[in-house]
Amino acid sequence: MPLHMIKLCVGVSDVAWLEKRARTGRPLVITTRMTPKRAVEVEDGGSLYWVFKGSVQCRQPILDLTTHGEGRTSHCDITLAPEVIRTAPLPRRPFQGWRYLEPKEAPPDLSSAGDTDLPDELVKQLRELGAW
Repeated sequence: MPLHMIKLCVGVSDVAWLEKRARTGRPLVITTRMTPKRAVEVEDGGSLYWVFKGSVQCRQPILDLTTHGEGRTSHCDITLAPEVIRTAPLPRRPFQGWRYLEPKEAPPDLSSAGDTDLPDELVKQLRELGAW
């Protein structure tokens, strides 16, 4: 079973920016200081779940993890598929860097979670109330 990662999307107001970026068809590469120790599990079909303004709202499949350098100067490039998949909103407190996300904790994709025509803010409020 694949292991997922979760990361804050800082400086971006909503999922629309990622969707616009994805329409270019080029993979998105983000750089982090730390290489995941469980990289094999993540590369086996894992996704990066993005947190916008306090809630998980979408995910992108992880294509590759590549470590560059050694020691203090090392960093890891995470290559994401140019596909943005909206998920059911899931509240998440702020954190630094990225975290692992077990499959059982990951929010379902909207295509399987219910009606996708509702505004994001309404869906978030319904989830917070436990109505969805």
